[in-house]
Parts: sequence; C-alpha cells; structure tokens
Amino acid sequence: MPDKKIQRPEEFAKEKITPEDKDENLVEMSLEENDALDDEIDEPEESDEDSKNTDSEIKDQLLRALAEVENMRRRSERDVAQANKYGHLAFARDLLSCFDNLSQAIALAPEDKSHFDENLKNILVGVEMISNEIDTILQRHHITKINPIGEKFDYNHHQAMFEVPNDDVEVGTVVQVAQPGYLLHDRLIRPAMVGVSKKTSSTDSKEENSVDKQA
Repeated sequence: MPDKKIQRPEEFAKEKITPEDKDENLVEMSLEENDALDDEIDEPEESDEDSKNTDSEIKDQLLRALAEVENMRRRSERDVAQANKYGHLAFARDLLSCFDNLSQAIALAPEDKSHFDENLKNILVGVEMISNEIDTILQRHHITKINPIGEKFDYNHHQAMFEVPNDDVEVGTVVQVAQPGYLLHDRLIRPAMVGVSKKTSSTDSKEENSVDKQA
C-alpha cells in the first residue's frame, strides 16, 4: 500500500494568501465597521423635551439652594441682633438684686443728716451717688424700672403678692409695690411684686360697725 504523503509544518508556512482571500477579509472588516456605525446611529438621542425637563430641574434646585442660603443669612443676622440686644439679660438679673439692697439701705437712711458725723454724712452721700450712677448705667443699657403705683394690674409685668381692701380705687389697681420690676428693652427681666386693691366686703363693714357700737 502506498504511503500517504504527510504535509509538514514548514509546508503550511510556505502557503501564500491569495488576492481573493485578501478581498474577502476586507469585505468582512467593512461589514463589521458598518454594523458598529449602525449601532451608534441607532442609539436614541436625548429629545428636546427631556433636555427642557432636565434644565427646569436644575434651575429649580438652584433656586431652592439660593432660598436656603438666604434664609440661613437672615437667621444668622437675627440671631446676632438678638444676642446684641438681650445678651446681657442674665447679668442684669444678677446685678439687680445687689442694686435692690443698695436702694433699701438708702431708703432707710433719714433725710435729715445734719446731726450725723461729717464722715458718716459723706459716706451716705457717696452711697447715694453710687446708686444714682448705677441707675443711669441701667437706663443707658435700656434697662427700665417697673414701678406701677396706681396702675391697673398687668399679669405680663406684675406679680400679685397680696390684696389690699380699698374702696377708693378700682378693683385690681396696684396700691403697693414690694419690689420694683425691670425690663430689658421689651423683655421682662423680673416682674414687679405688688399689692392689688380689692373691694371691702360687707361682712367686714358690719363687724367694724358692731365694734364701734360696743365701744
């Protein structure tokens, strides 16, 4: 039996690509490129309506951000103004108790100081000057005293401590001030401690009349 001729690897390398094979390869490459271009062309482009919607959303977000920044700026300005206006309220409240003690000491001193020793007289005058200076400083910092004698009771600024029978004034009128109150601008530092008038009851008047008759 004749032996089959086996083709060696070297003979494969010697084979040449014919011009027809080259043309076929070029045709296949061109078809692949056309398919790729068709795929790119077939991709849906963003419509004008979608573009408008996107622009409106971005514009709305920007307006919201600007509004939020403006609100933050206004809040910051308001907080700074409030701090400048009412920041010393706690200090004023603590200082007023000392000022009350000083005022009470001056009120206990007699008006006629002629019989006092010269040194004691100078001390009393100095204390009065200090009290007047503190009062001026309080007014300079918009701290005003509430001394509502003869005024109608106001629960926003007054605190009723007791009632005083009095038919000469309208019921609910402040007839005594146990401790004055103070305001910082329009904010209450502390209320005025007051006594409020009330009507004299008929039973009280009858008891007084019976006591007078027995006497």
